[in-house]
Amino acid sequence: MTERGGNLQIEPRAKTRLVRRALLGVALIVGGLLLVLPRPYHERTFRIDAGGCRMDTTVIEPAGAASSSAASSGTTSRGTVVLFHGLAANRKIMSYFAEGFALQGLRVFVPDLPGHGRTPGPFSAARAEECSENLLHELRSRGMAPPESTILAGHSMGGAIAIRIAARVPVAGVIAFSPAPMRAAHGAAADVLLFDNPPPLPPNTEIISGSLEPQQMTANARDLLQPGIDVNSHFEIVPWTTHGGLLFRPAALRLAQTWTAKVLRLDDAAAFPAVAWKVPSRWPFLGCVLGLTGILLLAGPFLREAAGKNALDPGDAPADADSRIPWWRVAIEILVVGLFAVAMLRYWEPLPTVRVFEADYLAGFLLFSGLLLIALHWRPFTNGFDFRNVAALRAIFAAVVLMLLLSAWFELSLTESWLDSARWQRFPLLFLTVLPVLMAEELLLGEPAAKNSWNRISLAMSYRLLFWLPLVFGIVTLHSGEILLVLLAPYMALFSIAQRWGMDVVRGVTRSAAAAALFGAILLAGFFLVIFPLL
Repeated sequence: MTERGGNLQIEPRAKTRLVRRALLGVALIVGGLLLVLPRPYHERTFRIDAGGCRMDTTVIEPAGAASSSAASSGTTSRGTVVLFHGLAANRKIMSYFAEGFALQGLRVFVPDLPGHGRTPGPFSAARAEECSENLLHELRSRGMAPPESTILAGHSMGGAIAIRIAARVPVAGVIAFSPAPMRAAHGAAADVLLFDNPPPLPPNTEIISGSLEPQQMTANARDLLQPGIDVNSHFEIVPWTTHGGLLFRPAALRLAQTWTAKVLRLDDAAAFPAVAWKVPSRWPFLGCVLGLTGILLLAGPFLREAAGKNALDPGDAPADADSRIPWWRVAIEILVVGLFAVAMLRYWEPLPTVRVFEADYLAGFLLFSGLLLIALHWRPFTNGFDFRNVAALRAIFAAVVLMLLLSAWFELSLTESWLDSARWQRFPLLFLTVLPVLMAEELLLGEPAAKNSWNRISLAMSYRLLFWLPLVFGIVTLHSGEILLVLLAPYMALFSIAQRWGMDVVRGVTRSAAAAALFGAILLAGFFLVIFPLL
């Protein structure tokens, strides 16, 4: 790259690389669309008023299994499955299981539980259970869920809900994928339980867990089954499978299909020869990955164009070592500040008005930590942060566009990610609470160098890991009860790497720490609102 007359000129070779990158990104997005759009079943979504719970519910039926007129009249052909998602999930992410049941000729109802997806809050585990039971009664009153041909199924929290409802309401059987622990045993602390006092296991219950899940979840799930008493129930372990991985494992689905066929006596495969004993394609998941890769390929050039064209040149960029605070000092500051923030949250949570389940605790931790670190480095903060420049406005624009684009893609392909009005209302406060810690991170990292950008990202990830240690200490030792933060750690880590890369691109282009912090705070607040339930 060369700079002439104050304007950035792109060399022909660099321009060719950008064109090729853009074409590859567009091709991946188009290929992803071709894989995620086809659906081999009828799918419709309704907002069902069930005992005061207005739940957005998707109804899935296999192609040719039932006509639309039959579906609207409430008649069923082979049976019904009511499928409940887990905590911090939604109905769309259950599509693989739902399609698998539909391929058996079954009608599948998949609701968004309160505070999740498109169903309004408030969320609590007790309300999720109550609304789920109300939904079952509503479907039964319409003739859509006869007791003798209805299976309740669910994952994690949804698995526990299915078991608890079936203990009170007669159904043909239950399939619980890694049900949430309901007893303080095997290392599961009482303060992290969503439910307690597990009921006797309903008849015809299949419990399926992954071998790579935390021991407290697997052991508690196994304890639900009492040998010699629950003779019509079964427990299975799927090898090499994590808690979230169960949602996409053919082996787990085959176990569930086998159990459903046994309980509902679906031995008449001749009636549905085209759909019997199939598992759904995982091409849509690959399509999601391809499209996401394409978006990320386009994100770099887009950020450079949207944020400005004042790219760093090797001759005028300060080296990291000249401006960065020594790493050992940063490590000590982060650990001390993090422990202090955890101690503060034990006695006072400053953000109850956020009304986002467990995100209020995390946002409070980040707010305390960020403000304390800024106070420790007040002079460089006042000298280095200017939120009034054009670069800050460009960074805000780039972050909003990128957030909307990623949300739209995930909404189309894998999981509900588009922010509704209730989530947008919470966005400003969350944005302001996470902004200080990202400003502090920019101070601790110092000015970016023209080369070795991945070194800066690696350093930032090590700092974030240090932040994570006091938070886990508060959850495990001080029993804050915020166990969801630990369960979501892998997704937070993946998001964190992508977010930090984007922040470094913005910082390198604009040379503005404020612009980078604003960009990162918008993405982080949006991520919180996608992944955490609403209160």
